[in-house]
Amino acid sequence: MAKIKQKVFAVFGLGIFGQTIADALAEKGAEVIAVDNDPAVVEEFKNKVTTALHIDSTDKKALEKAPLDDTDIAIVTVGDDLEASIITTVLLKQRGIPYIISRAVSDVHAEILKQIGANEVINIQENVGKSLAQRLIAPEILETIPLSSEYSFAELYAPEPFIGKKLSDIGLKEKFGLHLCMVKRIKTDIDDLGNPTREEIIVFPDNNLVFEASDILMAAGRHGDIEEFKKIL
Repeated sequence: MAKIKQKVFAVFGLGIFGQTIADALAEKGAEVIAVDNDPAVVEEFKNKVTTALHIDSTDKKALEKAPLDDTDIAIVTVGDDLEASIITTVLLKQRGIPYIISRAVSDVHAEILKQIGANEVINIQENVGKSLAQRLIAPEILETIPLSSEYSFAELYAPEPFIGKKLSDIGLKEKFGLHLCMVKRIKTDIDDLGNPTREEIIVFPDNNLVFEASDILMAAGRHGDIEEFKKIL
């Protein structure tokens, strides 16, 4: 059986937010490239991540020479420096990085980043940095909240085998030991101006609920049962 390639993350900017992301990803066993133009910060991080690079990410020639060929996801965290944020995002796009997440500090900044090619734009602070890292490492788990020493509440994407089937046919509680509390359903559309719209609907399930591809399951169960359920996602 072929070995599944581990994702490689590159974090650009090691301020508080960037350090939080890099630390959390590395702690979860990810391969992390940390990039900053401050040699002292890079030196501090060289033993915390896979690779630490002292590079000015707005320098096109330097970025072209950087060992980023295997990078799957680049995270541009230098949101406070708008010029550096925008230039770095553009250069990473030109470099051919498959997926770029860029941090914005305003709605206008976010719109610019989207226009120049950022696949995802975030505007979040340090306290949610670890949540982003969790989503990148384990995208099947959106959030897990411990309820006791034995039980947790988890948000999970609806697995592919569930799509189009009724809750009564799945046997979520009987087979997996999970109690489905509610379902978050994402509805997307196009408005009259041609802009995409997104709406979240909360559905309280009964046995006739039919799962859709955009569904997020909000379920409670034992820690071990949730871990077992992750294996089918």
